Amino acid sequence: MIETPQRLIRDRLLAVGLCGIFTLSSTAIPDLYAQDYPPDITRGKAVYQHHCQDCHGLTGRGDGPAATSLKVPPADFQRFRSFLKSDEELLRTIEHGVVFSPMHSWRGQLTDGEMQDVVAHIRLLSQQAR
Repeated sequence: MIETPQRLIRDRLLAVGLCGIFTLSSTAIPDLYAQDYPPDITRGKAVYQHHCQDCHGLTGRGDGPAATSLKVPPADFQRFRSFLKSDEELLRTIEHGVVFSPMHSWRGQLTDGEMQDVVAHIRLLSQQAR
């Protein structure tokens, strides 16, 4: 089969058009992840109350009912040191825990969205102290 100039042009235009459609479809409909949505402080409070409050306390001072039995005290979110931590640092701590402390990993128990919601609630607690 002999390639004619018209056929070469048609094939190349078809290839360029398909590439354009593929590029358009991959950028026009973005993947949606939990971090694409703003954190929900109300959900964060509920998750905090259910999973974190026993150690960190109602106001985040690290004075929850279980805190007295821990060898390493829980973080006090109202201290300036906690206020200075980035959201990424807080998320990493929630996700992976803290070695040699009672703060265990919540990966697999909380969704990414729930962890982000808890960080939003922790931010609220730390700002209330200021």
